[in-house]
Amino acid sequence: MTSQRETIITGMKRDIEKFEDVQLLVRSFYNKVLNDDMLSGFFSYVKDHHWQKHLEVLDSFWDNILFYSGNYNGNPLEVHTTLHHFNRLNAVHFERWLKLFKETVDDLFQGQKAELAKQRAVSIATVMQVKILYKKEGSP
Repeated sequence: MTSQRETIITGMKRDIEKFEDVQLLVRSFYNKVLNDDMLSGFFSYVKDHHWQKHLEVLDSFWDNILFYSGNYNGNPLEVHTTLHHFNRLNAVHFERWLKLFKETVDDLFQGQKAELAKQRAVSIATVMQVKILYKKEGSP
């Protein structure tokens, strides 16, 4: 597996090719999120109680998104809708999340799957915003 350090030293980037690349992406991205003043608060509970499990779920989610692995069984919309009830999300949060995600992909990878990851992130963020932020009261 090419590490982030190796990528920085050699300047050579490759595409996201396997599960270990997904893990590198997820961990690098969430390291940025945990150090981000705007977003870190959303993760304080999960970080303190079951961070490793959360990362494993995210690994499976992104592996399924990029490689159709079938390893993810969950409902991210439901999870984020619940989060929104406790800690209000807004469009600026989604924009920041996307900015950090795209930066992380670009820092580590280049290629077709890297571009797909960024496209899918935009699609996911858009759907979540519509379903969470602009949901009419009383609608499912």
